Amino acid sequence: MVYPILTPQEAADFVKNGDTVTTSGFTAAGTPKVVTEAIAAKAEYEHSQGRPFKVNLFTGASTNDHVDGALARANAIAMRSPYQSHGDSRKRLNAHDINYFDVHLSEMSQKLRYGTFGPVNVAIIEAGRVTDNGEILLGSGLGMTPTIASMADKIIIELNEEIPETMEGIHDIYTPLDPPYRREIPIYKASDRIGTPLLKVDPKKIVGVVPTKAKDGVHAFAPADETTKLIGANVCQFLLSELRRGFIPPEFLPLQSGVGNVANAVLAGLADSPEIPAFDMYTEVIQDSVISLMAQGKCRFASTCGMTLTDDTMAQVHANIDFFRSRIILRPGEISNSPEVVRRLGVITMNTALEADIFGNVNSTHVVGSKMMNGIGGSGDFTRNAYISIFSCPSSAKGGLISTIVPMVSHVDHSEHSVDVIITEQGIADLRGLDPLQRANRIIDNCVNPDYKDLLRFYLKMSGAGHTPHSLKAALSFHTTFVEHGDMRKTNFS
Repeated sequence: MVYPILTPQEAADFVKNGDTVTTSGFTAAGTPKVVTEAIAAKAEYEHSQGRPFKVNLFTGASTNDHVDGALARANAIAMRSPYQSHGDSRKRLNAHDINYFDVHLSEMSQKLRYGTFGPVNVAIIEAGRVTDNGEILLGSGLGMTPTIASMADKIIIELNEEIPETMEGIHDIYTPLDPPYRREIPIYKASDRIGTPLLKVDPKKIVGVVPTKAKDGVHAFAPADETTKLIGANVCQFLLSELRRGFIPPEFLPLQSGVGNVANAVLAGLADSPEIPAFDMYTEVIQDSVISLMAQGKCRFASTCGMTLTDDTMAQVHANIDFFRSRIILRPGEISNSPEVVRRLGVITMNTALEADIFGNVNSTHVVGSKMMNGIGGSGDFTRNAYISIFSCPSSAKGGLISTIVPMVSHVDHSEHSVDVIITEQGIADLRGLDPLQRANRIIDNCVNPDYKDLLRFYLKMSGAGHTPHSLKAALSFHTTFVEHGDMRKTNFS
C-alpha cells in the first residue's frame, strides 16, 4: 500500500474542531514535531476568522514545545490529560482555558480502550519506518502508542529520518488484555522481552506520511549544586545502609528514578560507590546519566518507556546501537509503569516532592495547594507498589522563604501510607514502623531546614492530643503566611 506524502499543513486538515488528537512518545522522546505545529497554525487561522477550533489532547506523558507549547499558545486545547510540563500549557490550565485532569500514567491506556474519555479521532505517530502492511518502527519514546494506534480513526505518520533503521529490536510492544480477561504480565526480571519489536497497525487507517528530520531536542539539566549533591549523597547513604543490614538483597534490586537534577545526583552517587553492585532499572524514563552508567558497567540493564536523552547522547546511542540494544528495552507506559510488575520485581522507587508534611504525606503537583505544576505522572504507579518508596526534595526553596516540610501539605498526591523514606540535604527520615507522632519528630529532627525546626516543633506541641495531632486552625499557616507575607518564616501560630 502506498501512503500519500503530506505536508504538515495537509496533515492538519484531517483534524477538525472537537476532535480527540493523540500522539506517540513519552516526554519529548518520540513525540511528533511538525504536524501539531500545523494544527496550532490552523487553530490560529480559524480563531482569526471568528470560528471555534480546539482539540482534546491525550499523550503518553509530557511532550515538547512542538505539541503542548504550540497548541497552548494557539489556545487550541479543550481537554488535556494525563500529564504536561510546559509553561504555556500550565498557564492555560491554571486559568481553566484548558480542562486538565490528572491521571496515573499506567491507567490512561486502559481508560481510553474502555471509552472513558470518548473515541480517538486522530493519532499522530513518529516513526523511523512504515511498511506497506502497516508495520511501524517507532522512535525513542513509546508512551501509549499501541493503544492510540488501535483506537484511532485516522493515523498520521511523521516519518523522521533521525530514527535509524538500526533502532529495530529495542522496542518491546505488548498490550495486555483488558479486564476481566487479563492475565499476568510475564515480566520476571527487567530484561524480559514479551512483545514485538514493531508496531502493527491497520494500514487502511494511515491517511498519510509527513517526512521530517527533527531531533527530540531534549535540554541538558543544569549541573548539580551543593544541595542537590547532598541529597544524592544521602539517598546513596540510605541505600548502602539497607544493603549492609541485609534489608536489600546482596544482588541489589531494580531502581526507578524520576527526572531531574536530584535523580542524576543519586545515580552519580551510586556509580561512585564500590559497595553498590551493578544494578538494573525498571523505570519510566532514562536520562543521559543512565547511558553513562551503562558505559561504566554500573547499570546492567534498563527497562523504560522513553529515552529522554540530549541530542549528543542520543547520537552516542545510535553510534553504538548494538551495545545499547542489548541493554535497553522501550515498553508502552502501561507496562513500564505496571503496578503488578513493580511489586513483583521489588523496585526501589526514588521520586521528587514539591512539599511533604511532618507526617509523611507528599504533594507532587500543586504549588500552594491550587496551582498545578506538571501532574502526578507515573510517581504514584511506582510509589504505591515499591519495595522501598523514597521521596526527596531540598529542605527549603526560594532562598529560604519556603519550607518544603510543612505542618500539612496543601495538596495530597501520595499519602503517608505510601511513603517510606523522606530525604533532604539535611538528612534522612526512615518512617517505616513509626506512628504519626514518631514520624513527625523524625522528619523535623532529620530533614527540616534549621530556620523552620522550632516553628514545626511548636506546631506539633500546640496541636494537642490525637493519633495524628493537628491544629485545624493552624495546619495551613505556613502557606497562608507565604501568600500574605512572602516568607514562611514569619508564621505566628499564637
